[in-house]
Amino acid sequence: MTRSHRAIILSAGQGSRLLPLTQQLPKCLIDLAGRSMLEWQLRALDQMGVAEAVIVTGFHPELVEAELKRVVLTQLHVRTLYNPFYKLADNLASCWMVRAELSGPCLILNGDTLFEPAIAGRLLAAPSAPITVTIDRKADYDTDDMKVETDGDRLRAIGKALTADRVNGESIGFLRFDAEGAALFVAELERTMRTPEGPGLWYLSAIHRLANAGADVRVASIEGLQWGELDFPADLVQVRALAATWNVENQVASATA
Repeated sequence: MTRSHRAIILSAGQGSRLLPLTQQLPKCLIDLAGRSMLEWQLRALDQMGVAEAVIVTGFHPELVEAELKRVVLTQLHVRTLYNPFYKLADNLASCWMVRAELSGPCLILNGDTLFEPAIAGRLLAAPSAPITVTIDRKADYDTDDMKVETDGDRLRAIGKALTADRVNGESIGFLRFDAEGAALFVAELERTMRTPEGPGLWYLSAIHRLANAGADVRVASIEGLQWGELDFPADLVQVRALAATWNVENQVASATA
């Protein structure tokens, strides 16, 4: 397997909506059926041939470093970069902090997204495009979903406030960039961080502005594959159940191999 792509995993936050569980524990280290969220992510990236993962840390970075020493991977190289401003800014600022790492081919992944390896595989195998956003589709969307409007495989808009008549999918927080797309994204980060509101924005707002300005932003559907986002206590029940199912499937596969 020829390994390519650097994955940036945005894991600086505490996860205050999960308090008291995250009082002293970064959200990315919450146990999900015997493995942390971060370990599940790294194992999936490793399995799908990603070359390197850069973990953006913030809240209790020493605990993340300790977790990385414990996790054994096949070939994926992992390192961390500390964001000292994680309490003061949102994840667009985290992307800006690591902008030197954003040179294609690369990936950006939210640190609170649990996904099966096939999702990474589908994103990596998607048709060539400057920027590709993974999306899922469902019957209806709530106010916290990062909703998308698409035209075929082209992204037209992305954001939580999109009106229902425009929505036909949701972002799962996993993106792929080629060299051109990474350069466009970094330029938009630079521009946005010079505005008063910039540090308080989500990085996907930069993708929204690029799409509105005519940049070639595509979508890759991961419909039918399994994933979950961990934001609220109710989400924890879901992602733990999903991880437990994968453990059983892996045990069965090992027993029959």
